[in-house]
Amino acid sequence: MSFLKEIEKRRTFGIISHPDAGKTTLTEKLLLFGGAIQEAGAVKNNKIKKAATSDFMEIERQRGISVATSVLAFLYRDKKINILDTPGHKDFAEDTFRTLTAVDSVIVVIDVAKGVEEQTEKLVEVCRMRNIPMIVFINKLDREGRDAFDLLDEVEQKLGLTVTPLSFPIGMGYDFKGIYNLWEKNINLFKGESKKKIEDTIAFDDLESEELEKIIGEKAADTLRENLELVHGVYPEFDKEAYLAGQQQPVFFGSALNNFGVREMLDCFVDIAPSPRPKKAEERVVTAKEKEMTGFVFKIHANMDPKHRDRLAFVKIVSGTFERNKPYLHVRHNKNLKFSSPNAFFAEKKEIVDISYPGDIVGLHDTGNFKIGDTLTEGEVLHYKGIPSFSPEHFRYINNADPMRSKQLNKGIDQLMDEGVAQLFTLNLNGRKVIGTVGALQYEVIQYRLEHEYGAKCTYENFPAYKACWVDPQDPGNEEFSEFQRVKQKFLATDKRGQLVFLADSQFSLQMVQQKYPTVKLHFTSEFDS
Repeated sequence: MSFLKEIEKRRTFGIISHPDAGKTTLTEKLLLFGGAIQEAGAVKNNKIKKAATSDFMEIERQRGISVATSVLAFLYRDKKINILDTPGHKDFAEDTFRTLTAVDSVIVVIDVAKGVEEQTEKLVEVCRMRNIPMIVFINKLDREGRDAFDLLDEVEQKLGLTVTPLSFPIGMGYDFKGIYNLWEKNINLFKGESKKKIEDTIAFDDLESEELEKIIGEKAADTLRENLELVHGVYPEFDKEAYLAGQQQPVFFGSALNNFGVREMLDCFVDIAPSPRPKKAEERVVTAKEKEMTGFVFKIHANMDPKHRDRLAFVKIVSGTFERNKPYLHVRHNKNLKFSSPNAFFAEKKEIVDISYPGDIVGLHDTGNFKIGDTLTEGEVLHYKGIPSFSPEHFRYINNADPMRSKQLNKGIDQLMDEGVAQLFTLNLNGRKVIGTVGALQYEVIQYRLEHEYGAKCTYENFPAYKACWVDPQDPGNEEFSEFQRVKQKFLATDKRGQLVFLADSQFSLQMVQQKYPTVKLHFTSEFDS
């Protein structure tokens, strides 16, 4: 098959939501439709010791939350679908932000009872900044929830989206009878008391037909007609160009747990979602159809298989074809590397691939060459942008609890920080190490993984910091910068990339520095244009 056809076949997207909105369940149902797995794991029910397919790590299985982004792929209707299932828990938001740099579109999952929640707002904001095309899936319709129009209003107001429903519920909770699919013009009916099965799908062009009453009853038929009249009156017609430009968001209703409304969304997604999009590098914009291979590392995962100490660097292919055993330039190291066993992901299985195309995610075995944001090319010097570190909100000293194993501790910290689990700051004054995280739960994850994967033990003590600010002196040689360094030496550190960081101990102290040293610019992300 030709190179261009392969690109057209690719759909690479992320699923984002607040915790417990049903994101992992939706991922599994998509895999079921793609034939990639045979049965879904009961994610929440610990009595059934089947973990969700996309939850790899031991700690995720114990807690029932996703803490690392998983990559899952399957074939559906002759399309190669790559899903990046992201952690919903806010303590792991940074992993999700980075993952959003590797997707071409996004599905936002919203709980019908809870509506738009805080974490969803933050993630959607990142997508809007990047004009990523979004589809909204309103989940858990088999439970008592809020009115569909109220939810659509809330999605528009809180998330700043322009929505257009492509399916609409017939009743909700106990009265839930099914869904009218505006995209395909048909009705999906629920079956029996358990509401676990789709009874049948009936093509339905003419809603005025008396058949509707026979199928769903008079009251439900009247309500559905009124609702659809409102939908047509209030919301714009679906416009594919507006969707692709990130200016309009189609909405689907369903229940991932009961497999309801998922296929309808998937069928529409396959038709409208973008194939691999152009990506901006510092030097230029790169399009998928270029012949030369380029790609970037957006995630590093150590010890995916605890029996083998392996590290995988996840590379999103942006252009050209990535071939096994072909040398590629590692731009930061300025050296050529060959990869004898690049992995592709098919559900939770990894397999070695000979050739990968734009949009694909490839796992490369890594002995410590890669950091997040690294670029691979066929010789051109390119730096892909948009994989920043964000200012952490929690800070703790990390101490070695077992002096006999300090080598293992250092190696473990080093590798976990390369993965982007948290950020490491080394204080300039005394060389002590401070770990900064977005959420407190990450400290538990670090402690657990250091012990179980590296055989090292650590303890923490609080470090009184309010925010990490990356220091960008406009004139490093001037008196003002020297004074800033002298006065604030106790709070200065370097990050893993050697950038100078000011660990402000309070909001007041941060404001005072900004007033007193105007030529010393402070940034809350590590990526800034100097």
